[in-house]
Parts: sequence; C-alpha cells; structure tokens
Amino acid sequence: MSSRKKSSSKQEKPATSGVDQGALLKRALTWIVDPNIFADVSLHGNVSWLPHQLVMLAVLFAWSDAPQMVKCFEKAAKLSQKLFEMLAVETFQAMVRALVTYGPKLIPCVWARLQTLMEQVAPQFYRIGRWLPLAVDGSRFTTPRTRSNEQAFAAKKYGSGKMAKSRAKWKNKKKRSKKLSSPVKPQIWLTLIWHMGLKLPWCWKSGPSNSSERDHVVELIKSQKFPANTLFCGDAGFTGYEFWKAILDQGHHFLVRVGGNIRLLKNLGHARKGDGVVCLWPNDVARRKQMPIMVRLIEVKNELGSMYLVTSVLSERQLSTSALKRLYPLRWGIELQFRAVKQTYGRGKLRSRNADHALVELEWSLIALTMIQLLGIREQQKIDIPPEQCSVAQAIAAIRHAIDTWNEHVSRSSSMTIQLRDATKDEYLRTTSKTARYKPNFKDKPTTGGPIVVNATRVQKKTYSALINAA
Repeated sequence: MSSRKKSSSKQEKPATSGVDQGALLKRALTWIVDPNIFADVSLHGNVSWLPHQLVMLAVLFAWSDAPQMVKCFEKAAKLSQKLFEMLAVETFQAMVRALVTYGPKLIPCVWARLQTLMEQVAPQFYRIGRWLPLAVDGSRFTTPRTRSNEQAFAAKKYGSGKMAKSRAKWKNKKKRSKKLSSPVKPQIWLTLIWHMGLKLPWCWKSGPSNSSERDHVVELIKSQKFPANTLFCGDAGFTGYEFWKAILDQGHHFLVRVGGNIRLLKNLGHARKGDGVVCLWPNDVARRKQMPIMVRLIEVKNELGSMYLVTSVLSERQLSTSALKRLYPLRWGIELQFRAVKQTYGRGKLRSRNADHALVELEWSLIALTMIQLLGIREQQKIDIPPEQCSVAQAIAAIRHAIDTWNEHVSRSSSMTIQLRDATKDEYLRTTSKTARYKPNFKDKPTTGGPIVVNATRVQKKTYSALINAA
C-alpha cells in the first residue's frame, strides 16, 4: 500500500525541471523599468494606473510580433496580468491615449534609466579615452496615407521648391525625368543620437518629413543633460555656424566631416594656434560682430581618396589625430541602427493611421528595441564579448521566444539568458564585394571634395583684433 501511495503522489506532482522563462522575462523588465525613476511624474487625479505599469505594458506591446496592433496589445495584456498580476489599461485605445498624453513625461525618465544602465553594464565601452562619443543622423519612417498622417507629416508644396526645380538640370537622366510634383507618402523624420561605443540609441526627436536634423539636435542638446566631455560626431550635413555654436555653448565638442559646402579661414590673427587650426566665420556673422569658431582641420587619406574632418578639440593631447581617425569610422554604426529598426525590427513602415498614434508606435518601438539590445549586451559582457558583436536579430528572436514560452520550463540552452548570450554576429571574412551586380555604374557619382580654405583678408583680421580687444 505504501509503495502505491508513493507512486501515485509522484504522478500528481508536475515536472518542474528546466528554466522558468516567465521568471527570466519578469526579472529583465523589472531591472530596467524601476518604479522609482517615475517619482517626479505627475498624473491626473482620475488615473488608476502607475507610470511603471503603463511603461511595462507598452514595452510588452512593442516586443510582440503579432501582425495587427490590437493583437499585439491582447498578447501584451495577457502577459502583463500573468507576470506582474496587473494591467494598467484594459483596451488598446486606452493604452495609446495614455501614451499620447503622458509619453512626453515618461520617455525622458526611461532615457535616463537606460543611459545609467549603459554605464553600469559596460563601463569600459562607455567612453573612448576621455570622450563620450555620440553619433547624430536622421532618417524617415513611412506611415499609412491617411488624412491625419498627411496633415502632420507630409511636406507641404512638395516639388515646387527651389531645390526641386533645380533637379531638372541634373545630368542623371533618370532623376531628371522623375515627376517631382508627384505626392509622396507621409513620413516621420527621426533624428537619432546614438552611442558609438555601446552601439545603442541615446535619445531622439521626431517631426514631419521636412524637419531639420540640425534643429532637432540643437533642441535635444538644450533640453537634455549630457555628461562631461561629450563629443558629437556627424557627417557633412551637420555643419553651420549656429549649429556648432549651440554645441559649444552647452560645453560640448563636435567632430564633423566637411566638404566643399563649407568655407574656412586661415591665418586670422590670434586664431593661429597650431597646425591645422582654421576658423568658421561667415560674413553675416562677422557683420554682427560675433566671434569666429576655431576648429582643427584634419585630412584622412585612404585607398578611396581623402576625407576631411573638423573638430572643436584644438589640443592634440586631448584628441590626437590618430585617435580621431579611429573614432570617426565608428559613426557608421548609426546607419546600421536605422537598418535594424526598419528591416530587422520591422518598423520601416508604421501601421498607425492616426498621426499621434504613429509617433507613439515609433517612439516606444525604439525604446523596446534599445532594451533588447541592452539586455543582450549585459549577458554578453559576462563572457567578455564586445557590444559590436551583438546580433540585433538574434536578440530580438531570444526575447520573442521567451514571450511565446513564458509559461514553460525550457532547457538551459533554450532559456532567454543563454539565447541572449549567444546572440552574436557570425565571424567570417568577406571575400566578395557587397556591391550588387545589378547596380548601374553612373558616371556622375556624387563627391564632396575638400572644404574651401582661404586666407583671411586684412579687413577680417582688423575686425577680429577689434573683437579681441573689446572682449
């Protein structure tokens, strides 16, 4: 009798061997979404949910791979109830309305939390030398062609501007024959600031398709708090006196590629402090009696030709030329980040038919993807894998597999932790060119060339001396 009872009791107990995916998922979310980071967020008196509850629901919603947004919410709502025994709101419409209203307050708190965790997870990659390198760039995300999206994002009077009319004179016949007046789909312009050492988004700003990425960066620099010795790295589009001055006024520095679109002065009196030091001093700025901006001009030569960089760090000891040449190529990673968001994560074309909802979809998708990348880097740092080896595609697959198996006990090799640790890029040597064989070889390939560097005139030297004496 006793042996029968023992055998029956063993059959009644379910097998619990393996790793609990739900517990790992819950632990990862609570590690990032700390309720204390929203202590200063004020809510309306009628709100029944807490900020961290809404943020967790929004992240689970953005992590879901369901084809329809309502299905994504249903999946996220079920998971939120099972893992955290709470549900901030009960409908998809209520969640979106809450994110539209309180998103501007919640997103900066999430940014600050992610930036703090970046330094904790990989401190050796947080700075390169003494500098915190942040790349800046912009890209467009397509939205459905609805009246709401067109009014909010579509460029007004498309095809009737001066630049559009000048395209008719291009040498390229295919581009010349393009109908410039044809309407385009409404698109959101996203300007991204991206950490070059950790390969992670830092912060961003969105707007209509004809927004200025330089204005976006200036607004972010003035509204956000950046650490000391921040170095902003941009391509040839991030030039201009007002843009550079805005960075310097906030106590930061920049490293920018320049071409024939910029005119620099040399030998401007006291501005000559060393080799390669030149000045940006447009005529209208000189007439307003504003000081010139001194920069260091560096020519980088390779097998493809010459590339010209300018930096506001004038001291060779603070930022050597050799370090600068190694640092700037890391900026290319921001282009790969855009590809990861659009193609790998599937947000190249948004699904929201309402303009406010489209912004919510894009911003919380970026937050969710940043969390996935950060979780992958955290696990890989335990075995000394650098952030550049993290595979975004495999990290996304690991999180979504954990969502699908949250109520299962899986083997250790199939657990979310091990899959994130193994989410690395393939190590192989490319033997062929990445250029597609069907790509036409146009003769009129664009080129920037070098910047225009001229000697300062006698009048400019006199004006500059007067400004120095007045100061």
